[in-house]
Amino acid sequence: MAAGVLSFVRGVDFSRNDFSGDRFPHDVEQMTQMTWLKLNRSSLEKVPDELSRCANLEHLQMSRNSLTSVHGELSDLPRLRSVIVRHNNIKTSGIPTDIFRMKDLTIIDFSNNQLREVPNNLEYAKCAIVLNLSHNNIENIPNQVFSNLIDLLYVDLSFNKLDMLPPQIRRLTLVQELRLSNNPLHHFQLKQLPSMTALRVLHMRNTNRTLDNIPPTMDDLENLTDVDFAENNLPSVPDALYKLKSLRKLDLSANKISKIDLPEGSWESLVTLNISTNCLKALPENLVRMTMLQRLYASNNKLTFEGIPSGIGKLVQLTVLHLSYNQLELVPEGLSRCVKLQRVRLDHNKLITLPDGIHLLPDLTELDLHENDDLVMPPKPNEKRKALNFYNIDFSLANQMRLAGQSPCSSVSSMQSSSTKDPVARRKDFIRRRRHQADESGASKVIQGMSKIAGAGAQMAEEKENEEAAMVKPAANWRTDIDRRRRQIDYKEIFEDEVGTEDGIWVWEIENFYPSLMDEAFHGQFYDADAYLVLRTVQEPSGSLTHSIYFWLGEKATLDKGMCAAVHAVGLRNHLNASCRTIREEQNDESDEFLELFGEEIVYIEGARTATGFFTVEKQAPVTRLYRCHVNGNAVEMEPVPVTAESLDPNFVFLLDTTDVMWIWTGRKARITVSTKARLFAERLNRNDRKNKSELETCNELRTPEEFWTALSGSPSKPDEPIVEHVPENFVPERKRLYKVQIGMGFIELPQIEMRHGAARQEMLDTKGVFILDSTSDIFLWTGKKANRLLKMAGQKMVQEMHRMIERPDYTQVTRETEGEESIMFKSKFVGWNDVIPCDFTRTADSVQRRGADVKKRLGQTSEKCRLPRVY
Repeated sequence: MAAGVLSFVRGVDFSRNDFSGDRFPHDVEQMTQMTWLKLNRSSLEKVPDELSRCANLEHLQMSRNSLTSVHGELSDLPRLRSVIVRHNNIKTSGIPTDIFRMKDLTIIDFSNNQLREVPNNLEYAKCAIVLNLSHNNIENIPNQVFSNLIDLLYVDLSFNKLDMLPPQIRRLTLVQELRLSNNPLHHFQLKQLPSMTALRVLHMRNTNRTLDNIPPTMDDLENLTDVDFAENNLPSVPDALYKLKSLRKLDLSANKISKIDLPEGSWESLVTLNISTNCLKALPENLVRMTMLQRLYASNNKLTFEGIPSGIGKLVQLTVLHLSYNQLELVPEGLSRCVKLQRVRLDHNKLITLPDGIHLLPDLTELDLHENDDLVMPPKPNEKRKALNFYNIDFSLANQMRLAGQSPCSSVSSMQSSSTKDPVARRKDFIRRRRHQADESGASKVIQGMSKIAGAGAQMAEEKENEEAAMVKPAANWRTDIDRRRRQIDYKEIFEDEVGTEDGIWVWEIENFYPSLMDEAFHGQFYDADAYLVLRTVQEPSGSLTHSIYFWLGEKATLDKGMCAAVHAVGLRNHLNASCRTIREEQNDESDEFLELFGEEIVYIEGARTATGFFTVEKQAPVTRLYRCHVNGNAVEMEPVPVTAESLDPNFVFLLDTTDVMWIWTGRKARITVSTKARLFAERLNRNDRKNKSELETCNELRTPEEFWTALSGSPSKPDEPIVEHVPENFVPERKRLYKVQIGMGFIELPQIEMRHGAARQEMLDTKGVFILDSTSDIFLWTGKKANRLLKMAGQKMVQEMHRMIERPDYTQVTRETEGEESIMFKSKFVGWNDVIPCDFTRTADSVQRRGADVKKRLGQTSEKCRLPRVY
């Protein structure tokens, strides 16, 4: 079975497993149809021998391991197209020379290794389109490499010791990304650069660039969008950069630029500009014409208030502004008109105050102002007015007079105090208009697109109305719908032709929903867990036939047997065109007419002769498990450990689950908060998964009852060996891996879902998918409600193989989960899914008043849900 399933696997991601030593699964050699394999962060020390059997392998990743050589197995993969082995300890001698002669090899990535020279025979990889040799110690590039590899699209040679590049680099006319940062490159003049007309990204950070070694013909690169000339010796911006019309990202930080003479019409498409760590005293005035600019970094300069353009408020798309470590005393009022600002850093300046509108920026999430000793913040808008705005009530005199039916014009004009508009409201109106202006371009595109399809849409709507008018559907009838979908039974296939055509008795037993004819020798013998169908036919002197139909039910007959006996009795009557009625007979309450059929000799037999048509579900035998409790914020993680006394540690809290009783054992050095959260977790587990059928018991290391030791080790006495600290202080639970099962025409794939910081979230699960959550000692198979049948079957097969072929502890369990019915143990593996919620008992009327009266905002900040029984 294993070989049959694994032979259909086309790709699998085994990253973040521990395959050190001889732990690599040997069953991988059975995946003969596999085309891609990921083994990143798997503690590999050598290339697994099993890969030599995977002759169809095309894409192989073995990044961030401990490889020193890739000799042997890679040479046995004739269809290999990509080799990605970055972040290892590979030397030049550890790379086989014959792999570069493979005709399909297109991606070569040996970055972050210990290469001192370019691998031998690299020039034979003529089909390569990606070459990444960055973060090594390479000092020279042979001429023949760029002479033959003319189809390269991506070249990364950064962080090496290159002093020059061969002139044959001009043959790379198709290259789109060229990364050469952090190389000496004293003798590389960029004269070959204009020939790379397809170049989009050029990174030359820290490469000793000056105005003399940057060619003026660089402006011929019309497709260039990303340029990085940071950490060089540029005294000013090269003139060629001003002429790049497609430029969207420019980094000139850490140079010696003292002034930027930005010509009108330059950098109109620029989105990100980094000019930090220079000698600038003022930003260019034409900066305000860069309406597409979203991120501006100008920290570590000599900027003053006069050096900031007063029209900076025209940058309506600006979201990030960094002006730290400058000499600013004030900030232009126009800054508050940049309505999309999200992050502003003004730390380490000489600020005295800020514009009043800084508090009204709607999207501002970060405002860094530290190390401004003389700063006086402007007052915030009136909190009481904010509270009144929540109720959407206008208490102005004009509105009240209008509600009273009076004309407010004369009264309001006579009161000078009422004629002045609130400055805060005026700023809010202005910000709303600016935000509308910022989004106007996007809205105009939407309107333009809608107008193009308006005519076609109206025509389609008219045609649809005509079709609906022509096809008038009758009112839906649920009885008609059920009759239409009901499967009709052909009783000619069930009952034989001679049944009921002559004098006699026929008896059927119900087996798997259908009647099965019994031999005459068994007539009168009834099993108390079965149901039977009986037909008595009598031929009258006139020649006509009289039928009597009975269905007999045993005392222990299952529901399906009794129901099918009644249904088939009616079907038999219709099949014979009989006019009699069907008669129900029950065990120990038979009628006299029924008893006379068998000579009043009926034998009852205990049990059942036939099988039920229902699927029987056998409950799994209860298994005792021991969990070590870890708390990460509000999340409680339970890590399975061996069910022995040696697993106990004084620094931790443990949960011993025997199904009937759940013990919370607290070590003498464990925190009380961890013990409390473990108890709340056990209560939730008992309430949701056990229906409150388990008992909860708590104990500690100093007072441990005999019942706990009996449940743990089978003996009521405490173990002779003392409980010692054996878990390291820096211990972190093993990282979880979430796989998504994918199927196609004759193949199965098992990619991993990328989890940031190793945190799984409920949003990663898809109702149409099947997922496998692997935490080594626990494996969960999660099935969405809308997953198809083949996907469910593939998930069941793959979870079995994952459990079998990867080395795991003996106490590992496989648990099946269904969407909407997940267990608490499964939910605890996800961040923010049914966490233990802390309750704040310190809230008072004064604190509520200080924190504002905006109810919607408070509800949004405290959107967590908790059960009232847990609070009181």
